[in-house]
Amino acid sequence: MVEIRRPKQSAGERHTTRREQQGASQSKTTLLGRLRSWLMHNRQVAGESLQRLLMTPMASMMTWLVIGIALALPMGLYVALGNVEMLSRGWDGAAQISLFLRFEVTEAEGRQLTKKLALRADVQSAQYVSRREALEEFQSLSGFAEVLGNLDENPLPALVIVRPQDSDATADITEQLLQDLRKMPDVELAQLDLEWVQRLYAMMRLGRHMVMALASLLALGVLLVIGNTIRLAIENRRDEILVIKLVGGTDAFVRRPFLYTGMWFGLGGAITAWLIILLSLFWLSAPVAELAGLYDSQFALRGPGIVDTLGLWITGAILGLLGAGLAVNRHLDAIEPQ
Repeated sequence: MVEIRRPKQSAGERHTTRREQQGASQSKTTLLGRLRSWLMHNRQVAGESLQRLLMTPMASMMTWLVIGIALALPMGLYVALGNVEMLSRGWDGAAQISLFLRFEVTEAEGRQLTKKLALRADVQSAQYVSRREALEEFQSLSGFAEVLGNLDENPLPALVIVRPQDSDATADITEQLLQDLRKMPDVELAQLDLEWVQRLYAMMRLGRHMVMALASLLALGVLLVIGNTIRLAIENRRDEILVIKLVGGTDAFVRRPFLYTGMWFGLGGAITAWLIILLSLFWLSAPVAELAGLYDSQFALRGPGIVDTLGLWITGAILGLLGAGLAVNRHLDAIEPQ
């Protein structure tokens, strides 16, 4: 076998290699050390900023309350729309078309028509209601049983209740089915019983757009409130900022405490908004439960979930950072040592 030997390194080469390894190790250690130092300093500055706010509880609480009210308004409307949507989910199954048959159509013909409609691909089910059954139901619901019982003839026609195959079908598909059913010779009148629900959905869509517009306006208001608060904090600490810059403090070092202050203001305002919403729901829960009981419903108000709550808190913190950043970038550059 042929033995392959490495060429021997000279003393200078060995020294150069060792120095390169030490330099790489020092560079890696320096990078990790800088990262640890940066994290430690941010943690320290964040704690000091929160402690500074807690040292003036009344002023901080007033700012948090203003921000909380501004954030609670759109969030409260969002929660209200969510409750209305949850309440209306049970109405989707009520999407039906009522076919009032002509008086000359016999019960056998009506039931045959019902079976024929149930076989359509765009129909989920079809139910026949005879003239006698319609009269009995109307007597039980209207409260005029004695008056209707004295009539010589039943004035109500037979009825076929048709439910579309897809409860999530668009309005155009449902309208096309309605037009087809109206053309049947045995049908006197075809009526869609979900028009009022469609109007409700249209109003809820309008409500969502209004919530977005209101949230945008109030978010701008939160930015202005936090920006003005940070501006006052900068003016109060002008001398401290001048000293830091005189000893060589960077702009990032000076800016960091004010950014954390804005974040704490935004987060505290978001938590305040969350508490306001919970208290409002608790205050309204009893009257809503009483009203639902009158309609034999088990509906109960539902508050913001975990995702919505975290989204509110994160949004508040981001608004705080943005407001503080805008104020710092505008006013901090004007403070320079002469």
